[in-house]
Amino acid sequence: MDGDDCDAGGEWIWVRRPQEAEAAAAAAGWPAEEARPLKVVFGSPARYFTDAAPIGNGRLGALVWGGVTSEKLQLNHDTLWTGGPGNYTNPKAPTVLSEVRSLVDKGLYPEATAVAYGLSGDETQSYQPLGDIDLAFGEHIKYTNYKRYLDLESATVNVTYSVGEVVYSREHFSSNPHQVIATKISANKPGAVSCTVSLATPLDHRIRVTDANEIIVEGSCPGERPAGDDNASDHPPGMKFCAILYLLTSGANGQVQVLNDKMLKLDGADSAVLLLAAATSFEGPFVKLSESTLDPVTSAFTTLNMARSMSYAQLKAYHMDDYQSLFQRVSLQLSRGSNDVLGGSTLAHLPENISQDTAVSDCTVQMVDSSRLNELNNSEKPTVDRIISFRHDEDPSLVELLFQFGRYLLISCSRPGTQVSNLQGIWNNETKAPWGTAPHPNINLQMNYWPSLPCNLSECQDPLFDFIGSLSVNGAKTAKVNYGANGWVSHQVTDLWAKTSPDAGDPSWALWPMGGPWLATHLWEHYSFTMDREFLERTAYPLLEGSASFLLSWLIEGQEGYLETNPSTSPEHYFIAADGKKASVSYSTTMDMSIIREVFSAVLLSADILGKSSTDVVQRIKAALPRLPPIKIGRDGTIMEWAQDFKDPEPQHRHVSHLFGLYPGHTMTLEQTPDLCKAVANTLYKRGDKGPGWSTSWKMALWAHLHNSKHAYKMILQLITLIDPKHEHEKEGGLYSNLFAAHPPFQIDANFGFPAALCEMLVQSTGSDLYLLPALPRDKWPHGSVKGLRARGGLTVNICWKEGTLHEALVWSGSSGNSLARIHYGDRSAVISASPGQVYRFNSELKCLKTWLL
Repeated sequence: MDGDDCDAGGEWIWVRRPQEAEAAAAAAGWPAEEARPLKVVFGSPARYFTDAAPIGNGRLGALVWGGVTSEKLQLNHDTLWTGGPGNYTNPKAPTVLSEVRSLVDKGLYPEATAVAYGLSGDETQSYQPLGDIDLAFGEHIKYTNYKRYLDLESATVNVTYSVGEVVYSREHFSSNPHQVIATKISANKPGAVSCTVSLATPLDHRIRVTDANEIIVEGSCPGERPAGDDNASDHPPGMKFCAILYLLTSGANGQVQVLNDKMLKLDGADSAVLLLAAATSFEGPFVKLSESTLDPVTSAFTTLNMARSMSYAQLKAYHMDDYQSLFQRVSLQLSRGSNDVLGGSTLAHLPENISQDTAVSDCTVQMVDSSRLNELNNSEKPTVDRIISFRHDEDPSLVELLFQFGRYLLISCSRPGTQVSNLQGIWNNETKAPWGTAPHPNINLQMNYWPSLPCNLSECQDPLFDFIGSLSVNGAKTAKVNYGANGWVSHQVTDLWAKTSPDAGDPSWALWPMGGPWLATHLWEHYSFTMDREFLERTAYPLLEGSASFLLSWLIEGQEGYLETNPSTSPEHYFIAADGKKASVSYSTTMDMSIIREVFSAVLLSADILGKSSTDVVQRIKAALPRLPPIKIGRDGTIMEWAQDFKDPEPQHRHVSHLFGLYPGHTMTLEQTPDLCKAVANTLYKRGDKGPGWSTSWKMALWAHLHNSKHAYKMILQLITLIDPKHEHEKEGGLYSNLFAAHPPFQIDANFGFPAALCEMLVQSTGSDLYLLPALPRDKWPHGSVKGLRARGGLTVNICWKEGTLHEALVWSGSSGNSLARIHYGDRSAVISASPGQVYRFNSELKCLKTWLL
């Protein structure tokens, strides 16, 4: 940034080419959508972590608290973790494994569970907060007209308020192109901007300030994960980090001075810009910290110098162009029916701004317009009020907001070259956070990436594939030493260092070697959506083959002629054994077999495409598949979770692992396995609707695949429930005021599971078949449109519906290798052969009205 002017160079305006979905809709003559603000609105400064507004560029995250007397930006860096590369093998495990298998074969499941503790490994390491940017503006400030909002369209957080006649404003964003967090502080009166600026961290550190208006913090993480009441300083130093905060002012009379060599004091400026750059010594999951060649200070200064060579306006223009190129690929508009405007046929739910003395006819003359007006007005209300009122008004624009908020978060915490989204994305404020915020591949990590493909954000999956590659390296050692197996394995929880061994603790969750195989299915899914043959050949197939090799080694001869997994658990759940005791270790759980089928199927399909069908692994898979035990239905008509029809001590357990085959798997479908799908419905009824946020989202997707729109919508009602951070109840689910999803506490997985499940309500696909509006709640959203959703076969889909019925659909493929054969709506179907780049326009009868090149 040159000169004294924070905006030297003036405003930049980018002229963006229309997104594909927009261009296709315009060519079809669809009317332009009415602009509806996509804002998470706050009526006051944050009081809790979950009241703050998140920003992120994949690597650098911040939560903006929006105070008036003081402002706080709580900071995270995606590689800032405790510990270092570990040894994820246990030479004693084979002996324990043999004993566990023997006990399982004898039906001594509680005894096998007790012995299986010997297969445990070490705890994962823990994600750490980077620190805080603190701005102090003065005490006892009397202010009015306060407003704070996160604008999803621009990925900025804005804070405005008035003090007397002066209007103050702050704008924050996290730039992916320039890898900095940028803040602009301004006022409508010259010389009105004054504050004290400081940078703090809870980690071991030292701080200094330079005459160049730079606050520099250097420090290190603990070398081991702090446990219990341990003090982080009791551990040897671990990863090094550096954060640099740079202050630039504008205005002839503005002055900056250094306070106590730790802070900067700004007086009388017209405006100010802050830039925050940060770096760590992390050079990869296999590089010891003592051998890292990265200097965080040098890295941070290199980044900062690139950013401050630009004006603030230029930084923002690059930021918005980069962000919007992803975010604007998908649009969603949902409108309620005219009867819903007044809450049905009574006056019980009249909007608060309409008197009950008003004649009904006065309100109903323009019901649809009134509905739209209410939704537009709602978008300016504090979001916390909208969550509270959703139980009564069921405002569809809040559903849109939550859908797009999930897409926003994925763009903000997972970009090519960054780390995978962990249990809280990149927004954690504790050194001893719940579960260490570590990625959990027994549902949570996978759910984080469920929306990437259908929501048209496939690039955001890149960190997951990089991470799976790292897991395959460590996992090959774990498989060989712990289990005497080929290929690679990973368990229920992992961390920055690609830990693959079992976690320390209870076998009900720690002993679960299906984490790696489940992650491997995402590789095939990426190909099936993108039809990227190079990705399939170079990245996906080698990792899939390695996972399948492990599974072939892990399967052993069972007593009934089947191949079985032993030991086997259903994540985090227990059963009652024949002797009446609780146990978690048995053999061949339904989830094990469902995941194995998915991996084997993906390898066979990939091998066929790549000409590898004659390999030894493929031939062994073909021999093994018919010998896998089938999914069974229990005495009560539900899907059996275990190989035997054990008594369930917790029928409403939060996990629905045994339903994997319906979603996200493909081994159960309404068309091919109707009896199993009926049992799935029975299982969901027995499990109940309650549970943490991620469980609610998973159930929403499962109901969508049963084409049960009513119950899928019921899950939406359950998720959009306000959680008070002061009075949380374990595993109740819901949303905080900033739309973060609750376990509780905050876990980001449901924020990603929700948009993925909503996609499944609107579009489902198999590669050969495309299903339009399979679970649309027609009475709740009778009118609407969605543009830019992706489907298997390299397809993109636009859908418009009216009065609860399909009006038009536009379908096109960007790949010559797509295999789309049929398109379905309700009980109708049509044959299609999609040529690449060709748009197909269908009416409600699935008649192709027109085709054209995109």
